[in-house]
Amino acid sequence: MTKEPTPTTSNGRVVTDAEIAALSAQAEAGYDVDELIARRGRRGRPALGSAAARVESVRLDPELSEQLAGRAKHDGTTTSEVIREALRRYLHAT
Repeated sequence: MTKEPTPTTSNGRVVTDAEIAALSAQAEAGYDVDELIARRGRRGRPALGSAAARVESVRLDPELSEQLAGRAKHDGTTTSEVIREALRRYLHAT
């Protein structure tokens, strides 16, 4: 006979039988979906602008890619933010 594995959380904490019983009772009673959504907090990437952001692909030659990475490091930001700022400036300059 094989032994059942000890239940753990994603960070390795052992889940007790009492916790499992309480969670089971809560699930059997039903969940208030709105309460669960409000309780979970905001996860994921922050919104950019008024709607969901889109990902656009662009090819960069190695020299430009190195310059981009260097500028982002110098400014203490991400390459994505450098690209967004460069596009904003370019599009408003025309």
